[in-house]
Amino acid sequence: MSEDLFTPEHEIFRQTIRQFIENELAPHAEEWEEAGEVPREVFLRMGELGYLGMRYPEKYGGGGDLLAEAVLHEEMCRCRSGGVAADIGAHIAIAMPHILTYGTEEQKEKYLIPGIKGEKIGCLAITEPDAGSDVASIKTRAVRDGDDWVINGSKTFITNGARCDFMVLAAKTDPDKGHAGISMFVVDTDNPGFSVTKKLNKLGWRASSTGELAFTDMRVPGDALLGELNRGFYQIMGMFAWERITMALGAIGAAQLAMDSALAYAKERKAFGRSISSFQVIAHYFAEMATQIEAGRRLVYHALKLYARGENPIKEVAMAKLFCCRVACDVVNQCLQIYGGYGYMEEYDVARAYRDIRIMPIGGGTDEIMREIISRAIGVR
Repeated sequence: MSEDLFTPEHEIFRQTIRQFIENELAPHAEEWEEAGEVPREVFLRMGELGYLGMRYPEKYGGGGDLLAEAVLHEEMCRCRSGGVAADIGAHIAIAMPHILTYGTEEQKEKYLIPGIKGEKIGCLAITEPDAGSDVASIKTRAVRDGDDWVINGSKTFITNGARCDFMVLAAKTDPDKGHAGISMFVVDTDNPGFSVTKKLNKLGWRASSTGELAFTDMRVPGDALLGELNRGFYQIMGMFAWERITMALGAIGAAQLAMDSALAYAKERKAFGRSISSFQVIAHYFAEMATQIEAGRRLVYHALKLYARGENPIKEVAMAKLFCCRVACDVVNQCLQIYGGYGYMEEYDVARAYRDIRIMPIGGGTDEIMREIISRAIGVR
């Protein structure tokens, strides 16, 4: 299926970005995992090379090629740290697309141009302590005060939240309207009243600067409104497709890398006088994993193809996200089993992959939400 989706130029780019990731990112994985943060220099370096703006219009410094960014997300697993991939992805595939789609020309110039250069880092701030998948239940309030907005509330589990320069923020502007009373804002984090209350300690994605945020009478100008007043819920729903496609791509990339690494290990590891890959039970594990990965890849490539030609494939995206993220968890788990006791040791990448991959069926919409979307789309409910 890649033959009718990606061009030869995309495949050349795949080799180029893979080489960059393996040479300039992967060697620092452990260092950044221990530090709990991806250095800003990484964003600047990727911006310099044009890797942060591939889908964005040339007028803002981008390349205008959606599929090139898709290749990046599939290859980022090779950096050996889910947290590194998450921070880059949150910036280019989750935060900035809201501005590209709903922002004014002034907002695009203010945030997209430095964002594509890597000079500013963005995040998407929606999730709250009591509102995850149920976006309509957020409590953060934005109240009009003269020409400004005053925002009070909190957010949690925000990727890049602990060190972002700007955020795309969801807040209730008309609480009586429920989900129809949510608006989006794009705000600078140097505003008085904004604070990072906690940098979260996580099972995986340890290199990601995930934060818990608070807004206490944070005053932002009236032109911080992103899109139409009280249309935020619909804007959020409309932007989920690309986020979920990129997560599915990353999941399949991670599954493939884990299987390839486990296969190389199985060919070298000896037991009972021969390599463990020669045992039928192990060979069948690989056969099953390869089949699942291929099915997942074709599923997400199909959703990507529909999205790239301007459709809104809600069902197909949900199927791809559900299947690919679950496959990735199953494959990495099986690969760790193949490594045996060594797989449980931090000296092998599969241990980190095992921790990192578990968030995939949760982030960007849980498996349960994906099943709900699919069941409605096929007429079950």
